This record gives sequence, C-alpha cells and structure tokens, in this order.
Amino acid sequence: MVGTHRLPRLVVSAPASGHGKTTVATGLMAALRRAGHVVSGHKVGPDYIDPGFHALATGRPGRNLDAHLVGEGALVPLLLHGAATPEPAEIAVIEGVMGLYDGAIGREGFASTAHVAAVLRAPIVLVVDISSASRTIAAVVHGLASFDRSVRLAGVILNKAGSPRHAGEVADALEATGVPVLGVLARDDGISAPSRHLGLVPAAELDRARSVVDRLADQITQRVDLAEVVRIAQRAPDLVAEPWSPHAALAASGWAEPAGVEGERPVVAIAGGRAFTFRYPETEELLAAAGLMPMTFDPLTDERLPDGTAGLYLGGGFPEVHAAGLVENRSLLADVAAAVTAGLPTVAECAGLLYLAETLDGTAMVGAVPTAAAMSPRLTLGYRTAVAPVDTVLAAAGTRVTGHEFHRTATTPVAGADPAWLVAGRPIGWSVRFPPGGEPVPLASLHASYLHLHWAGSPQVAARFATAVHDFAGRRWSSVSAEVHRAVPEAAAMAPAIGTADVDLRHHGDAEIETGMLDLAVNVRVPTPPPWLRDRITATVTDLGAYPVRTAAVTALAARHRRPADEVLPTSGGAEAFTLLARAARDVVRSAVIVHPQFTEPEAALRAAGVPVQRLLLEAVDGFRFHAERLDPDADLIVLGNPTNPTGTLHRADVIAALLRPGRLVVVDEAFMDAVADEPESLAERRLTGLVVLRSLTKTWGLAGLRAGYALGDPTWIAAMAAQQPPWSVSSPALAAIEACSTAEATVEATAAAHRFSRDREMLVRGLGELGLTVAGTPATPFVLVDTAGLRPATAAPGWLREQLRGRGFAVRRGDTFPGLGPDWIRIAVRDAATSRRLLAAIAAVQDRGAVDRSVMPPTTAARAAAPAATSD
Repeated sequence: MVGTHRLPRLVVSAPASGHGKTTVATGLMAALRRAGHVVSGHKVGPDYIDPGFHALATGRPGRNLDAHLVGEGALVPLLLHGAATPEPAEIAVIEGVMGLYDGAIGREGFASTAHVAAVLRAPIVLVVDISSASRTIAAVVHGLASFDRSVRLAGVILNKAGSPRHAGEVADALEATGVPVLGVLARDDGISAPSRHLGLVPAAELDRARSVVDRLADQITQRVDLAEVVRIAQRAPDLVAEPWSPHAALAASGWAEPAGVEGERPVVAIAGGRAFTFRYPETEELLAAAGLMPMTFDPLTDERLPDGTAGLYLGGGFPEVHAAGLVENRSLLADVAAAVTAGLPTVAECAGLLYLAETLDGTAMVGAVPTAAAMSPRLTLGYRTAVAPVDTVLAAAGTRVTGHEFHRTATTPVAGADPAWLVAGRPIGWSVRFPPGGEPVPLASLHASYLHLHWAGSPQVAARFATAVHDFAGRRWSSVSAEVHRAVPEAAAMAPAIGTADVDLRHHGDAEIETGMLDLAVNVRVPTPPPWLRDRITATVTDLGAYPVRTAAVTALAARHRRPADEVLPTSGGAEAFTLLARAARDVVRSAVIVHPQFTEPEAALRAAGVPVQRLLLEAVDGFRFHAERLDPDADLIVLGNPTNPTGTLHRADVIAALLRPGRLVVVDEAFMDAVADEPESLAERRLTGLVVLRSLTKTWGLAGLRAGYALGDPTWIAAMAAQQPPWSVSSPALAAIEACSTAEATVEATAAAHRFSRDREMLVRGLGELGLTVAGTPATPFVLVDTAGLRPATAAPGWLREQLRGRGFAVRRGDTFPGLGPDWIRIAVRDAATSRRLLAAIAAVQDRGAVDRSVMPPTTAARAAAPAATSD
C-alpha cells in the first residue's frame, strides 16, 4: 500500500562517460557494505553490465531504473522494491548513465541521470576525471550545478589525480562552487575494470571479479569520506509511494493463473553463466509470481536443459565471445534445438537470438531461427518503441512496448515472414510457430529479436509468456503422464541403489595417520592458525574464568551472511551441528535422504537420533552429479554436501534451492565452501523457508582442535537446533575465532587461499592423470577423489595402492567408508606443488618397480610403466 518510506540514498554521476562512475559507485557500495551497512545497488539506464559489479559489491541483485523502459511513474516503486528485496537496505547507491544531463536523444534529457535523480529526490555525488585539467574542473562543476537549479550536487569525488599538489589545486578552485570534495583518487590507484566492444567485461566473466571489487572497496575506504557520504544519503527526503510488486504488476495486467497440475510449478529454463549475463532480476520475479519456477542453466557447461523445462528464456550476453565453447557443448545444442522445435515457449533477446541462429560468424549454432549472424563494424545502440504486428508468445497484435538495442552484430535476413516487432514501421526479429507440420499450437512459440525489454515496464508480456508456459506444461503433462508413471519404476530399478549397506560411518581421515607419515588424509589447510587468528584466540585465555558469551560472534556471522541474528547459530564444529539437527528432527521427520557419497557424520547423527534414513547414491560415471529426479518425492529431509566431501563436486545452488517445498527441510553442508573462490554456488545468504546451511571454520583456518562452526537458515529450524544445544557448548576461544574469521579481511584472505588451492589442485590432477589415475568429476575442493583400480595388479587385493603409499610414508583417506565407494577409491588432500610432486613420484616409483598389471592400464600409462625409470624433480 502507499506509505511513507525512509530510504537514505544518493546518485553517483559524472560530466560524461569515462570519468569512473562505475568503479567509484561499485567501490562505494562495497566499502559501505564492509563498514556494516546493508546496501542496495541500482543503475540508471538499461545497462546490464554495471549491475553485475553492483551485485558483487552488495551481495544482492543489481537493479535498473530506466524511465524509458519502465515509465517515470515506476521509478520510485522499483527503487523501493529493490531496496527491500531480499531484505531491507539501509542505504541505496544509484549509479548514473553517461553525462549528468544526457538522456534519450530529442527528448530534452528524459531518462537522464538528472531526470531520474529528480524523480527519486536523491542528492548527487559527482565523479570527475581531473587527469587533464586543474582549475577548469571547478568551471565544469559550476556549470553542471547551475545548468538546472533543481539538481542538487551534494559533493564531488576527484578521480585520477596526478599528485597531491594537483588535487589540491582542483580542490581550492572548487571552494568557490560550494560543492564539497568528498575524496581524491590517485591516477595509479588502479580502480578500473576490463572492457571490450560493448563496454565493461561482465563480472561473471572475470575470474578475479571479487578481488577487483575488494580493491575498489580498499581504495574508497582509504580515500573517500564514507561518513559524509552516508550523511548526504540520510538527508534525502522520505518517499511516498507503493513499492513495486510482481504479483500486483501481474494482477494489473489482467493475469489469471491457468489451472494446472496441483503442486506443480512449471520450470522456465533461464540461460546464465559467462555467455549469458544480461537480464533484469524483475523478469525472474514476475515468472515466479506467475506460478513458475525460474531455473538457471549454463549453455557452456550443462549438457541438457533442466528437468521439467516448460519454457525457455535466453537473455543477453556475449555468445560471440564464447561461440567455440557453446558449439563444443553439442549435447545441449541438440537438446535446445529439439525442445524449441517441439513447440517449447521460447523468448530470445539479442544474445539468445544469436544462439538460436543458424550460424554465428560462420559457426553452426542451434539453427532454430533461419538467419545468419556476424560481427559488424557498426554499434547499434538506442531506445526503441515497438509494436507487435501479430499475435506472439509475448504480445497480442497491436501491443506497444518500450525497449532498447545494444549490439555489434547483424543478422541476414533481419526479420522473418512474421516479425517479432515493428520498430518505426520496420520489421525486426522472428515469431516462429513450432512444430511446423505437427500438432497445432495456439500461437507462435518462438519469439527472437535484438530488442531488450524490462518486463517490469511491460508486465503484460510476462503474463502472456507465463500463460504459454502453463499451457505447454499442461499439454505435456496430459500427454506423457502415463509414460512417466510407467517409466519411474523402471528408472528406479536401473538406478544405483538407494541403499543402506553398512559402512563405518564414524571413520574419519585422522584415523589414517601414524607418527612420521605425510598427512594427505585430513583436509585442514594449515597445521596451525595464522598469527592474527592465534593472537585473537590467545587473548581469550585471561577470561576463561567467565562463561562464554556468543553475542559478538552471532553479530559477526549475521553481518557476514546478510542475515538477522535469529537465523544464526554458532556450534562446536560441524559435528555438533549435525547432532543438534538430528535431535531437532527426530520427532518431525518421517523420511530422510542422505545424498552419498558424502561426509558420513550427518547419517550417523540421524541414525543415532532414531530418524529413518535412506541413501541416494550418485554415480562416478556422471562425475557424482546430483539429479533431483532420483529423489524420493516423499522425503521431508534432504542432506547434501556442497561442495561434497569426498567427491569434490560443486552442485548448482539453484538446483538445490529447487528441492525446497512446504514441509521439507533441505540441509546443505558447506564445510568446504570457503575453499571455493568467490563461493559462486553458496546458499549461505539465501533466506529460504526450509533451508539450513552448515559451515565450518576448521578446514581453512587450521582449527580442527578448537571446534568452530555455525548453522544458518530458517529461523524455526535454527531455534529448534538451539533448543537441543547444551549451555556454553561453544567455548570462548572458539567464539573469538568465529568472530575473527567473519571479518571482510578474513574473507579476502580465504579467497586468496582458495585461488592458491585451485592452482595447486590443477597441478595435482594433471600429474595424477599422467600416471593413469582417474580423478572424479571436476573437483572444486582442497582434495580430490581418485579411482586407483586401473593401477591394481590382477593378483593384488583392493586398496593395494593405498597400502603401497602407506609403506612409503604417505597417508591418504580410504574410500570404502563412504557409502557408494569401494576400497580402490582414495581421497587425496591438496597440498603445495612440492608435496604433490613427492606423492606423484612415490606413485611412479610403484609403477616403475613393475608391480602393475599393464594390461588394465590406459595405453599412455602402460608405456610409461614399461619405460626406464626417469629422474623426478
């Protein structure tokens, strides 16, 4: 409802493009978040790339505010919605577009930064590149301030100063304008981001994007008066409006959800990953509000569309940059082609059009759209108003929408017989009816063009697409329901066991170690905590006479993971968390599924608490990937490691989140997530009903003997776990460690360690492969799981190589105490390159003694074993 809303806010603008708006705005967001503020990031204009950096800086989706795309009246509601989702923000930082007064051409500054700032009643902080001028900068600022007296410049940040003397000269001249200097950034501060033919490189494509943002935060914190920035934002007046709501927007468009299958939410597959980074978050929110389940897939890596796909959304990105990788994924190309040509409701914008084209720069693509695409010397950029010439999957004939184009490719031809849109009377894009000669469909199922729409500005297109998806799902369920019911028992019979075979669930890696052995069995990164952490822990010794107080640790964890305090529970390591969870679940859970192979303590704890447990065993031939369709649909507790111990598999966060449903608890063991650079698939900051995430500080910080971990998630379950926890179970030293390891500085150090682990792991995996050893899947962990069966002589007992290594002083983790693995599997901890070379040399020495049956080796390994022994470095 309409109300008064207090939202501190400011707009970051500049005299023109290239002055550093994005780097400064992103740095401000990251620095404010590091200082403890909940920050909401926004972008004036249609740009997709900048919000990607904003999302990294704030930990929440970046949002766009564009008067052309959504209408002037929706700007404040969308700002309020973005600032309230997924949790209320304390401050909103809004990055401008181009120069302060630059907007839609011929419309007197409409949709410019100044226009949007005026609508939002937000003060403006100006970023000015002073590298090529000094006192003249004051004249520029004065001109911007006086050009429109309704615009309020609240401060200026000087960028690319050549020296303190240079900056001082500019600052002195600016005193006459009355606009205060909030900070000075030097020319060599290095706050910039890589760019390419359409602007900045998207954050999703930068391997070190988070470290770039961290550096921005460092520089802004050191060189900008953040306290004054906050005061400027706090002086913004209250806003009187109703926050935008996807449900209300759909209702206003006349949406009525069709009757479907009870309990089913048809899946809309949404292209993501490095090649498809451009889409507005409100699109997914509208789809979800329409009773659909948006699920992201990566066209570069996923071999097929998500299970149950009933709609496909291919947004913007850079498929021209990743064409080779997209084409190599032939199984997905075939899957998409089959789905689209079978009548799957499909929307393709720009990059999606290129992906579905017959060719892209001569490379064969999906082929569903009859056109050839190629790079062009001309950049196409601008706002558009379009009309639907025929009934399509997105719009009824005559529907008028606002959008924009932004591409440096062209298609031949530019439109089909039934175009997607008319722009100034010119046809663009394709509206294609599939299947062409088969079952009739209500309307053309494929809509592809260069035009980008912001669905919050045209909610009727969301409603129409959702109707088509529901209709497709209903027709599919109706036609295949009998086949599904026949296939499920057969698939269950063929699947590896959902078993209960006995293994030693209490066996852990420390049992492998004897005095004098090189420990490759335990996954603790360092033998002792770093000096700064040891100091924090040691400082608690003088207070051990007092009972532990966990308030500071809870506050630190809540701040780190962007959650309220009632969604956080410190624990005495991960093992206690599993025990507390099992005890809380014993009276309410009827059927628990443990996804194996994984850490065995959850199952041991559940069985000890009397909770019925079944096992879902993943397969080595599939890289131990998780497939939700194999789950018992009646399970009301699911436990899954991510990344999983011992397989090293990193599962997709959206796949795990899709397991949630009313009455079901999903528990994700993220004990090794902080060893994954940037934690891309973590659910630790996702506030979802029925989700509990368990974390450990043991592995990264060398705290196995201290026992420090925590649980995050659904406050009802966190409270139930806390009720089972003995008083003071987490010691004062452990609480101090939890607090210290939750700081931004600790996160940066952990990320750096994760990058080192990644390099060391690649070296180990490569060396093991050269020796003929198969590493499971694509590990993302500080350990690898290895199948040694190929090196076992025919006369040797299973587990032979592990015993051979023990005899040479190497302790590795045995695999047969993990359900689903046999004695020939071993888990090897990743260490530094020198240590890995020692292990590889020991394995090679076993081979060189001729103790291996070469008939069961890969050809390259057999040749290696038959060759004279080589000197190892």
